[in-house]
Amino acid sequence: MESPLSILKKYWKYQDFKKPQEKIITTVLQNKNTVVLLPTGGGKSICYQIPALLKEGVCLVISPLIALMNDQVDSLKKKGIKAIALTSSLHQEEVIQAFDNLQFGNYKFLYISPEKLQSEFIQQKIKQLNINLIAVDEAHCISEWGHDFRPAYLKIPIIKELGISAPILALTATATKRVLSDIITNLEISDAQIFKQSLKRSKLALKITQHEDVYYHLKRQLPTHLQPVIIYASSRKRVKDLSLYLNKNNFKSSYYHGGLSVEEKQASFNNWMKEKTPIMVATNAFGMGIDKDNVQQIIHIDLPNSLENYMQEAGRAGRNGQNAISTIFGNEHTIFNLKNQFKKGFVTVAFAKSIYNHLNQYLYIAYGELPQHSFEFNLTTFCNQYQINILQTYNTLKLLEREQILSFDENFNVQSSLKFKVSPNKVLDYAERNNNQLIKVILRTHGGIFDHYIKINESIIAKKTNTTSSRIKSQLIKLEKDGLVKYNYNKNTSQLKFLVPREDDKTILKIAQDIKQQNSIKLEKMNAVIHYVKNNKICRSKLLLDYFDEKTGSDCGICDVCLSTKKSLFDHKPLARKILELLSHQKQLSAKEIITSLGIETSIVLTTIQNLLNTDKISINSQNKLEMNKDD
Repeated sequence: MESPLSILKKYWKYQDFKKPQEKIITTVLQNKNTVVLLPTGGGKSICYQIPALLKEGVCLVISPLIALMNDQVDSLKKKGIKAIALTSSLHQEEVIQAFDNLQFGNYKFLYISPEKLQSEFIQQKIKQLNINLIAVDEAHCISEWGHDFRPAYLKIPIIKELGISAPILALTATATKRVLSDIITNLEISDAQIFKQSLKRSKLALKITQHEDVYYHLKRQLPTHLQPVIIYASSRKRVKDLSLYLNKNNFKSSYYHGGLSVEEKQASFNNWMKEKTPIMVATNAFGMGIDKDNVQQIIHIDLPNSLENYMQEAGRAGRNGQNAISTIFGNEHTIFNLKNQFKKGFVTVAFAKSIYNHLNQYLYIAYGELPQHSFEFNLTTFCNQYQINILQTYNTLKLLEREQILSFDENFNVQSSLKFKVSPNKVLDYAERNNNQLIKVILRTHGGIFDHYIKINESIIAKKTNTTSSRIKSQLIKLEKDGLVKYNYNKNTSQLKFLVPREDDKTILKIAQDIKQQNSIKLEKMNAVIHYVKNNKICRSKLLLDYFDEKTGSDCGICDVCLSTKKSLFDHKPLARKILELLSHQKQLSAKEIITSLGIETSIVLTTIQNLLNTDKISINSQNKLEMNKDD
């Protein structure tokens, strides 16, 4: 029989486990419920993947993001391990085929979202499988005290009602005591073994900069040839604008946010991973589950929404054990923006009542009625009609979903439909004259398309014609302009379904206390971020660890607060003169070469170099070396 270590060597090519992976795997193989808190880069996925490979049956992985699931499945497939992700892009026939593969095709992993798990059809199919382990990834999503709270996570214990007795392994990178308690309680695993590794990162320098001119500062600090960087911003427009600015100034960057198409996201991701564009500018939609260990900097040009988010995002730097930096632009402007964003998204009981009443009016729901069908819903159109704030409305809908008053599916997809307007002979003649392979593929795969509208999937057609779905849409639009077809192309919209009968204000009054508590939690998280940013006396690492209930006696020595303390005890002027003298003779030197030459403590030299950069005495050239500015 194979051992965990032999599986690790066979598929992952590692010679040994990181601590405490081996102990976790042993516990899981003993069929014990387990909770694992490992920092970003700690190797959480191996903790469920190796036990699953050693056991008979299929591992059910519950994960919150489609991109995260697809990334894990692709990674396993590259290792020769069979895995499937059930996403909304799959048709009913493909889902049935997927379960046949899981049951009879020696597939080992089924990735699924917590929302998808609530489908009765999916539940019945899962019952037919031999589930050997239930892995709950990003388990903090089950707690209202955690970031990224997902109501569907609370319904995960329905698995037990299906007669599945496999052990549960809950995994997360960050959790306070309250969140940990919620994970154990809500997953109903009071007997769980808990593994918690320190969040301390001794080589990750946490820094706050108060610079107001973000673009200028980035231009001065980012060398044109550099290791991978992630720059986080709070809005899609800000992400795109910054990336365009960097590219105009000879920096190679991509950008990533939730509004991009699947193809655009994949292209940005691939370019960054391959380091064609080593700078990624993104909203917090980017980063979860990314397996890239040489990220050298994380930069937040806007304040993160919570310290939980920040801990995960900052932790994506320096996973290879090398020195890395995480910088936040923390000034009065970014603090004001965070507070303003909080106010705009703040949901009062009165506002929740008004949105609920507007919804019933908008969708013509009678008092006491509980519609059995779902409604297609466009948030922008709804907000425009009632002249209401879109962010507050969105937050209200998520709140009503969390309280199980309605379900709000943001990823609902209205499938495209197509019908030929002209006779088959004219269509075939057009296809021959224009050598149109798309028409030939459609005719082969869609019967009855001359008589009535047929639903189509551009992504599937794209795979068959070896192109992209956006290109398929463009070709179909051209066919419509040429008078051959009627094409109703798919639009990503939302879907609403009411879960309780309409009772107007009574419905909201039942959850009023919950609304007030959620507001209190959000306010607490925002204030914790502001406190962290404004702090200039306590070691940043120590302050951050304390927030996560981890006590440490020593200061990190490399954050801006620690360096500032050292700076106050050290006269940097003579050292600055020495560095300028070196550069005047050598013309250009790397920071490492300067440190080696001077033989002074690294952190002090780096602080002096930073001061010289900030005062424009020196700059970083295209070879990533320091040189004196011409005007000095």
